[in-house]
Amino acid sequence: MLPIAILAGGLATRLRPITEKIPKALVGIAGKPFIVHQLDLLKRQGIEHVVLCVGYLGEMIHDLVGKGDRFDLQIEYSYDGPVLLGTGGSLKKALPLLGDSFFVLYGDSYLDCDYKKVQAAFEMNGKPALMTILRNEDRWDKSNILYQDGRIMKYDKKHLTPHMKYIDYGLSVLSKDIFTGIDKESVFDLAELYKDVVDTGRMASYEVSERFYEIGSRQGIKEISRLLEPKIMNMDGHQREERQDE
Repeated sequence: MLPIAILAGGLATRLRPITEKIPKALVGIAGKPFIVHQLDLLKRQGIEHVVLCVGYLGEMIHDLVGKGDRFDLQIEYSYDGPVLLGTGGSLKKALPLLGDSFFVLYGDSYLDCDYKKVQAAFEMNGKPALMTILRNEDRWDKSNILYQDGRIMKYDKKHLTPHMKYIDYGLSVLSKDIFTGIDKESVFDLAELYKDVVDTGRMASYEVSERFYEIGSRQGIKEISRLLEPKIMNMDGHQREERQDE
């Protein structure tokens, strides 16, 4: 399996005051820091090598996760430094740790799709980038993709139209070549690069059916907590969910 970069360097201002003293990756979900759930999922999907792109309070993530021994993963770190580089700049800086091609995952996303099939689609298509997409129709967030005849025709997070029924699922596979010409210390959003790659016809797509979960909002935290809450046994021997709001 290809290595994966996790973009976990943001300030997470929408979750304050929760994230004033901890990074978003360490927000507690179902009794564990979120990143523990995320890494457990990646291990189950066959991932072996993880590069954590960290910035704000990144040392706290390092202190918890370490080199990945407890997860049976190889984990490395790429630090933004004194200036936060944005999702695109952070990933650009991490390229020396990632090789020629790699997965990319946002640090607040829990995406339980088939990563092996996503990688196979990337390798078969031959384009330098692949975006997983979901038919969303504004159900879980605002749709931002015009998808027709098996192709992403338009991707734009700022200028949405009623014709956009799909959304960027949050998992991509990229070749390092799409970063050619961008300075190492550039500050930019990865969505800006994705838009350019789509507009120039270099972005392949893979449609998933599983919904995404995220911890970028309080509603998202409630939803993923329900998903990941441990099962406990009732007195009659049946399982039920241990609800945090009970």
